[in-house]
Amino acid sequence: MIHATEALPPAEAPLVKPEDLPKWVILSDERLLVIDKPGWLVVHPSKNGPWSSLAGAVREGLGVETIRFIYRLDRETSGVIILAKDEATGTRLGKAVLKRRIGKAYVVLLEGELTAPVSVNQPLGPDLAANVSVKSRVVEAGTVGAQEAHTVFHPLAARNGFTLAGVELLTGRKHQIRAHAEWLQHRVVGDKLYGPDPTLYLEFATQGWTARHSALLPITRQALHCAAIDLRSAGMDYLLRAPWPEDLARFAERSMGLAATEAQALVDEFVNRHLQSSLAQAGQKPSL
Repeated sequence: MIHATEALPPAEAPLVKPEDLPKWVILSDERLLVIDKPGWLVVHPSKNGPWSSLAGAVREGLGVETIRFIYRLDRETSGVIILAKDEATGTRLGKAVLKRRIGKAYVVLLEGELTAPVSVNQPLGPDLAANVSVKSRVVEAGTVGAQEAHTVFHPLAARNGFTLAGVELLTGRKHQIRAHAEWLQHRVVGDKLYGPDPTLYLEFATQGWTARHSALLPITRQALHCAAIDLRSAGMDYLLRAPWPEDLARFAERSMGLAATEAQALVDEFVNRHLQSSLAQAGQKPSL
């Protein structure tokens, strides 16, 4: 299913190139470092040295010693990620995360065509039938380990068997978007764990990309992107955006006939509408 021009991932994740790191910086000031993370890079240090993770690359390449990630993104999720440069800012934003005072806007490519917004209010818990411990699934309320989880998928464009959707998170659970998309039977395009065969995840971890991945997945990473983070409800005047990434833009243009400029306009409109609504609910004045 992979297009002939698609660059397949190597057997081992590449190291960050020092010359690329500054290009990913969205904002750097005395309190925050904000990065547009690519969809192949792990956040936390790995055994392969400092340039194999975002945390290590930031320390080595940007000279930022005191850092604290305010939240994490999965390796294959691209987009806005925030690092605090001092303990006071880290503590402040950590509390804001717990109180759900930070606005987030994700966009995703889904299998199938959604024609109207869909609200999925289904608890999530461990998937005990999976071959890896990290997988979650929709479970019955009251099940051991079950957590309330509520996601709203807002279709922005639906064409040729795929949907570009904005995602509204009303709770924040591990793999919430991906697990709810699987339950909805509109899986995240390219998802190795919640996609057509969950054994692809472990196979990729141990063997790298294989012929089975090429046969079952239309893109080489999960098509999930953190498009914007809004700190204004947390009392900090920051609205931080990451543009529609090139790899997902290529897929959407090829498979949906959705031009990158059109997709970006749809994403921007969703971000503005969604985050204005979040600010209004929090009693803040939007300043987009």
